[in-house]
Amino acid sequence: MDFPELKNYFEENFAVRGEIGAGLSVWKNGEEIVSLTDGFRDRNQTEKWNSKTLAPVYSASKGPAAATLLHALSKRGLDEHDLVSEVWTGFPLESASFGQMLSHQCGLAALSENADVYDHPAVIAAIEQTTPEWSPGVGLGYHPRTYGFLLDECVRRLEGKTLGEVWNEEIAKPMGIDFWIGLPESEWGRVAQLVPGRAKPSVFEEGFYQIFNQAGSLTRRAFSSPRGLHAIAEMNEPRAWSAGLPAMGGVGSASGLAKFYQCAIGALESPLSTVVRHALGSLQIAGEDKVLLRETAFTCGCQKDPVDENGNKKRFLYGCSTAAFGHPGAGGSHGFGDPISGVSFGYVMNQMELTVMPGERCMGLVERV
Repeated sequence: MDFPELKNYFEENFAVRGEIGAGLSVWKNGEEIVSLTDGFRDRNQTEKWNSKTLAPVYSASKGPAAATLLHALSKRGLDEHDLVSEVWTGFPLESASFGQMLSHQCGLAALSENADVYDHPAVIAAIEQTTPEWSPGVGLGYHPRTYGFLLDECVRRLEGKTLGEVWNEEIAKPMGIDFWIGLPESEWGRVAQLVPGRAKPSVFEEGFYQIFNQAGSLTRRAFSSPRGLHAIAEMNEPRAWSAGLPAMGGVGSASGLAKFYQCAIGALESPLSTVVRHALGSLQIAGEDKVLLRETAFTCGCQKDPVDENGNKKRFLYGCSTAAFGHPGAGGSHGFGDPISGVSFGYVMNQMELTVMPGERCMGLVERV
């Protein structure tokens, strides 16, 4: 299928908007209908980006990670309504459900005692000692970094292996999804080099960044714990790609990300059961986010666009349909699926943007799908 406006805007990202390298993939009803790549994998612009190029996608990892935990629960006859404490006895909230944990309602976005991001046992011990900032049912706040440890610990207790191992072996490999949570050394040569973002002064005048830069603020603490992997240079190291950090360590191609959302909306037969897909796409909570400082709407692992009192979308981060869901990643990567239209979208790049949500390079593409 031909999408001339989409292709033109994609090309303009390089000529006009400062993109270095990127891949775009659009699937519909089980088939990839758009696959575009351009630019370079490296800052010096010596290695061309192609359809096999992988990129670290930060929080765009959360959708596949949530699907993995839901898959592990489903195998044991459990779902989002069951209590986390039934699987994880040391979890700080005895009455919290998996659905509440997956939708950022448990108040564990910031650790009371910090730990190193590469030390899973230390992070879990810190989570167990943390007093939640709020209780489930009375608020929500994005868990940018602790989220992956919450999910990973549950999968480890259910499966006896890491969340990344279950994702790679039971979901990604059988489906040929080119997206990894724990990248093997054999794939390191395909990874693009991330380039730090260039922020306009106006960006730092936004409410989010003003609070983010306040020492001791919840937003600051949430994005700082567990500690480590804060610099772009660290995310360009194989150690970060191979660690299998479910909240922020996913590495994939645009096609891999879009193909995952084809599975998530049921456009492709996959290991994801109807129960899992329903949880990924069904709204759990919406309201003012205590960490992102804006209105958000969460499913079990993904985001949706908030709607007004008449059910009309207030934003269009995930396309036109109110049924659509997905998750962006820091810097500009993005993925979503729409069960109404059968369309899914994946975008990965290496020129980072300093915005909370995808900026004009990605959003201009979303508007043309």
